[in-house]
Amino acid sequence: MARDILKTLKQEHDLLRSLFDDLKGTTDRAVKGRAELLDKIEAHLIPHAKWEEKVFYPAFKERADRDGLQTLAEAVSEHHAVEHSVIPEVHAANPDTPEFAGRSKVLGEFVDHHAKEEEKTMFRMAREMFSADELAQLDEQYEEWKASPDAEKLLVAEKAKAASLGAGRVRAS
Repeated sequence: MARDILKTLKQEHDLLRSLFDDLKGTTDRAVKGRAELLDKIEAHLIPHAKWEEKVFYPAFKERADRDGLQTLAEAVSEHHAVEHSVIPEVHAANPDTPEFAGRSKVLGEFVDHHAKEEEKTMFRMAREMFSADELAQLDEQYEEWKASPDAEKLLVAEKAKAASLGAGRVRAS
């Protein structure tokens, strides 16, 4: 099968949906399982989102018309809300509480909504903006970046930032 960044991103969306389904199926007693699932979710979500922000979205923006720019603005706002509000709120809750279950459900709903919008609108537009060779090249760049030390450093830093913001919310409540 030919490489295609849009197919790769869609596969990652599907994986995240599956992980959120697994998380939704846990109980308050599954502290370790919930923590492990949140860790897996972040390990897939953070690099995915950051690469979109640093590479895919700017490339999309260069070629987008007005509708594309509006779609992009929505996607960026959703990333911002998840990064600065929803993920820290999940971190602010103890995994053995109904608050954690509710907040992680909201995170899953945000991610699912965002993924559906990207797949339905942005990816359709991108398929017209980029050639098959360009989509394959973006896919290769993404795979290389995800395996790089820079991606690992970014993941560690973003998880620490989310935990720190979450800890600040615990103290404030």
